[in-house]
Amino acid sequence: MNKKGIIIGLILALALGGGVAYRLTHSVTGGAGHAEKKEADHKEEKGGHDEKKGEHGGAGSVKVSAEVQKENGVVVAPAKKERLAGVISATGKVEANADRIAHVSPLIPGKIVAVRTSLGDGVTAGQVLVTLDSVELGEALNRYHQSKTKLALAQSNMDRIRTLVDKKIVACKEILQAETDYKTAQTELHTDEERLTLYGVSVADLKGDHHKKPLLPVRSPIAGIITEKHAIVGELADPARSLYTVADLSSVWVLVDIHEKDLAKVRRGQTATVVVTAFPEAKFRGRIDHIADVMDEATRTVKARVEVANPGRKLKPEMFATVELALPADAAPVLAVPEDALQDIDGKKVLFVLTEKGDEFALRKVELGRASGGMVEVVSGLKEGERYAVKGAFVLKSELKKGELEGDEK
Repeated sequence: MNKKGIIIGLILALALGGGVAYRLTHSVTGGAGHAEKKEADHKEEKGGHDEKKGEHGGAGSVKVSAEVQKENGVVVAPAKKERLAGVISATGKVEANADRIAHVSPLIPGKIVAVRTSLGDGVTAGQVLVTLDSVELGEALNRYHQSKTKLALAQSNMDRIRTLVDKKIVACKEILQAETDYKTAQTELHTDEERLTLYGVSVADLKGDHHKKPLLPVRSPIAGIITEKHAIVGELADPARSLYTVADLSSVWVLVDIHEKDLAKVRRGQTATVVVTAFPEAKFRGRIDHIADVMDEATRTVKARVEVANPGRKLKPEMFATVELALPADAAPVLAVPEDALQDIDGKKVLFVLTEKGDEFALRKVELGRASGGMVEVVSGLKEGERYAVKGAFVLKSELKKGELEGDEK
């Protein structure tokens, strides 16, 4: 009986052990199957996402049809080597063009009775800036009126004597004296008219009331902007004191310091590019029109003057500027691209290189070297002959960003 019980116990233990083993095996196998299924589902989902991403040209590329390229001004050209001109970089300061500045003051003293312009106003050549009450002008007007009356009397006397000579009442020598007096009066009147014109009074304006109190207009000799104003109503204006400073700022000077070691490379007529902090993206073009003959003993530099066109009057006197002087392109040719072809993505400079498909641009990171005249040397990342977007790179960058946003939404 004892032996029989032992056998039955063994059979039950084996049965129970087999059931536990079965359950453990099924559990492991099922978990693996579930993991494999989950991984397959993930791959399928990822594959679907990659497929959709590929519609935008894949990662780091953008598809743009030839028609869209043309509409958006995308221009493609092969990369080629060019000789880049050297550059001398120097610091300078903007100054008003001294050849286009006028200090306005009256030619004769007078009391200021009216101020017609103020600081910062734009004026034209010949425009009245201020009017004066001048005693000297009154005296000049009196002389003018006297000379005018004297001429009229001389002409009347000459006509009378000519009539008498024709009637043989007086001798011929009388007409000679009358003609001489007439010409003298004519000369005196002309002198008085020129004096008034010099003062700024037009003879045509004197045909009105002679008894009107004369006022002296002070006019601007040039067109420009009023940069200084010292005219105050009631004060005495004197030829020795400037009432206004008028500057034509359509062209300015930039004075730069040329180091002694670079002096042999600089010459008159040399092109220059000027950049100021206020407008870092703007590049103002000019030429050297003067190089000083004396070197600064302390800094070992020579002053050079660059005349620069100033559209919109962006360049203001006393601004600091950086000036780049272009040197002849005598170095070996290097692979170079226009500055506009380069774009900034994630802090890296990139180009859009056309692939063999013809409608797809690949994003290409490049390393750059020196820059000159709007061209930049490409040290690595681009091969000679590869076609890339010379113009319209910003459009391609926008398309790339748009495609990435659409991919993230999906």
